[in-house]
Amino acid sequence: MYKVRISTQVESFLRRVAPEPRRKLKGAIGGLARQQGDVKVLEDDLAGFWRLRVGRFRVVFCYTDIQTIDCIFVEERRLVYEVFGALLKEKL
Repeated sequence: MYKVRISTQVESFLRRVAPEPRRKLKGAIGGLARQQGDVKVLEDDLAGFWRLRVGRFRVVFCYTDIQTIDCIFVEERRLVYEVFGALLKEKL
């Protein structure tokens, strides 16, 4: 079982979203600890990261060590990869 940590961006996003999507997102993020959910490895500029699909939302996460998952970013599908990619480029 993994330990799942969430970033301040994910916390902030969860506070802004409506109750039903919030419940689904929290449940899906909790499921990562048990290796459950619709996950996929990301490629190209986002290599090293994974995504968790929860309805119209995508949670970007990474494995930081053998027992820890860091949920870094969450947004609607139409925006998530573009915005997260831009944030990564800013940090480099």
